[in-house]
Amino acid sequence: MRSMGFFAAAFLLTGLASAGAAEARKPNVVFILADDLGYTDVACYGSRFYRTPNIDRMAAEGLRLTDGYSCGPNCQPTRAALMSGQYGPRTGVYTVGSIERFAWRTRSLKPVDNVQKLPLETYTLGQAVHDAGYVTGLFGKWHLGQDEAHHPLKRGFDESIVSMGKHFDFETIPPVDHPKDAYLADFLTDKAVDFIARHKDRPFYLELHHYAVHAPHQAKPEMVARFVGTKPEGGHHDPTYAAMIASVDESVGRVLKTIDELGLGDDTLVIFTSDNGGVGGYAREGIKVGKEITDNAPLRGGKGMLYEGGVRVPYIFRWTGKVPPGKTSDRPVNSVDLYPTILELTGGRAKGPLDGSSYLRLVTSGGADRPERGPLYWHFPGYLGASKGHWRTTPAGAIRDGDWKVVESFETGDVELYNLRDDPGEKHDLAAEQPARAAELHARLVAWRKEIHAPMPTPHTPDPDATAKKGGGADE
Repeated sequence: MRSMGFFAAAFLLTGLASAGAAEARKPNVVFILADDLGYTDVACYGSRFYRTPNIDRMAAEGLRLTDGYSCGPNCQPTRAALMSGQYGPRTGVYTVGSIERFAWRTRSLKPVDNVQKLPLETYTLGQAVHDAGYVTGLFGKWHLGQDEAHHPLKRGFDESIVSMGKHFDFETIPPVDHPKDAYLADFLTDKAVDFIARHKDRPFYLELHHYAVHAPHQAKPEMVARFVGTKPEGGHHDPTYAAMIASVDESVGRVLKTIDELGLGDDTLVIFTSDNGGVGGYAREGIKVGKEITDNAPLRGGKGMLYEGGVRVPYIFRWTGKVPPGKTSDRPVNSVDLYPTILELTGGRAKGPLDGSSYLRLVTSGGADRPERGPLYWHFPGYLGASKGHWRTTPAGAIRDGDWKVVESFETGDVELYNLRDDPGEKHDLAAEQPARAAELHARLVAWRKEIHAPMPTPHTPDPDATAKKGGGADE
């Protein structure tokens, strides 16, 4: 049973250290995270079917990154990386749920066991910012443990209401009354703008984690009607999904409007991104799934894969007067970079190793200042199914260094090499043409795994008759 006394008490603001009168106000931060929003699911990233005027305006008023990445190809590892500043081998969070979700016994490797709750010894980004003197809030999908001990209210957030699983008739933790016909994206936005308004006179850190556009694909009827009859473009075709994106876009618009009306634009960095790629692009890989709700083309693959369509996501920054407007940068960033960036901005301190590097100079220069950034790494030592006999991914790893990317299959040992500047769609494997480059990048990936003590899957004798103990589809 949840302790309602705990939730009632923890929802109240904790005391904050007051700043001296002469001290300059610390900047606010609002981090908006969409769920399963693909790279081209936004108009300013190429969609001609979805309508995202507020997100597009945010990009026009700030910096848009073309090479922003999630730390995982699905939601939980990305969320763990954002909150810890660490790659999966440090937290043990690699995927969603246990390894029993899919029939791994039919394959040649046993996956690494997955940690399903962010370990309590992890000093979260919320804790670091709170301890730096900020009032902190998180509304929406947490997915790192919702019991009392793991809830955001115990992980550094003064205020938090979490919810996932439904877009209508949803439940929240702690329980909050709402109309049965309330739409979750609107409800969460209500809480976010109220938080901003109540804390406008002190430094605040807010995370707004939408459950949209994750399945079940549900949207407000009046929003769906806007897209009925619209001609499909570039694999974008579904009016309900388009309406879900429109609700996320409206949320971004409401947050920006609130910030501007309160005169906080000069004091507030707003970040918008997604936790992984969109649910689509599988058919081109010969993978059978249910309905492909979107398409990440020209990127390859989709959610659950280490190809670009699974991990490259929109990344947009706005900070009036601090981030030059209308700028674009192709400098790569990763989920693990958020933690050190926010620490630099807020004056917070880490209490453990951080795997990322701050991109604050990149952002405030509008991409003109490109601080050194080492390789980006992905470690996915498990399986993600699609339909019977089809897999979005088998155990794999990847590294991106500069324009070059290697993807390694742990089952076969195959190493693929791509030049992402020339070939962002990863159509041309150059490993046979440039074996020395492929070997050098692969060696760096292996060395990183050893350095970080990344566990690897172990050999297993396949059982073709084995079945999964728990189901899961391409939208999980």
